[in-house]
Amino acid sequence: MATVNLEIVTPNKKVYSENIGMAIVRSTGGELGILPKHAPLVTGILPHAMRVEKEDSSEELIAVCGGFMEVKPDKITVLASAAELPINIDVNRAKKAYDRAKERLDILQKSQEEHKNIDFVRAQAALERAKARLKATKNPID
Repeated sequence: MATVNLEIVTPNKKVYSENIGMAIVRSTGGELGILPKHAPLVTGILPHAMRVEKEDSSEELIAVCGGFMEVKPDKITVLASAAELPINIDVNRAKKAYDRAKERLDILQKSQEEHKNIDFVRAQAALERAKARLKATKNPID
């Protein structure tokens, strides 16, 4: 099986570095499947659980909380604001973050005038990050 090197890097550390068979990412332009020898590409990525098909054909999910991706024929580099492997995710904490973000969005939708201090964009981003983390741990909410 042909492989491509995938590297996921955050400002704090290298989260992942392996040779893989395929990566499926949610980009700003839609969902992309990246195989070895893919044409060069640079794109923004949205918060999601990135799917990685490993050399042995098993699948792994990695929570990626937005950033950019550069694709070369022999390497995929993801520069993420945050990323976590499922083993490092505290599921209870992620569920609480999801609940808080959902509650903020519900309040904002009910009465925009009374709750101007709730930033809709921040609340939506927090919700998407929590959903990505929970999906990576195979504990999806939706």
